[in-house]
Amino acid sequence: MAKESIKARQRKREAMVAKYAEKRAALKAAGDYQGLDLLPKNASPVRLKNRCQLTGRPKGYMRYFGMSRVIFRDMALNGKIPGVKKASW
Repeated sequence: MAKESIKARQRKREAMVAKYAEKRAALKAAGDYQGLDLLPKNASPVRLKNRCQLTGRPKGYMRYFGMSRVIFRDMALNGKIPGVKKASW
């Protein structure tokens, strides 16, 4: 499980990206790259990292479910994810 400070930093970046998204799009459309440089660095969506919603784990992230493979497997085996069952053939 990731430290709370890492998860908090990620949430802060997500909020900043959402806050400046419209302004970034307008500056990019206008071709004003100096204006883009004046925006905070964490306002760039490139700086975001996909992390598990529950644990904050950065590796083994499953985009469709928004969680890491470890948590996904645990929840799937407990029947907490509808429509997902263990494969058997």
